[in-house]
Amino acid sequence: MTQALVAAAQPSAATVGMQITRAGSQPSAAGPDAFFTGRARVDPIWPADANINAAGANVTFEAGARSAWHTHAAGQHLVVVSGVGRTQEWGKPIQEIRPGDVVWCPPGVKHWHGASPTTAMTHLAVTGTLGGKNVEWMEKVSDEQYTAR
Repeated sequence: MTQALVAAAQPSAATVGMQITRAGSQPSAAGPDAFFTGRARVDPIWPADANINAAGANVTFEAGARSAWHTHAAGQHLVVVSGVGRTQEWGKPIQEIRPGDVVWCPPGVKHWHGASPTTAMTHLAVTGTLGGKNVEWMEKVSDEQYTAR
């Protein structure tokens, strides 16, 4: 997820009172090829702003799709909404994740996440921001890394 995708089409922090951002009012964006293998879709929910220093987005990975290795300066929570996914911390085994599972990715921990080989997966990503940045992308997850069990 990139900062620009989440920041699009959001009201300013200066607005007073409750705000409702209507479902479907923000465009979906394809996960950039540079940071994803396979088809991924990012649906922004809210940006980090003066009210909350964390961005939210739903990310849907088609079967076999996954993010590249990456870290988060301020950490990230993932809440699996549907499907079956996988996640892995560098140097540790792949973990299967299912609806209702919550994954905490601590600051600076190299990891990836995505769908299982046969089933799509959607998660809500709540990503902290530090110094205006929420992610540092690294190399792509190889097929060998993705299929290792």
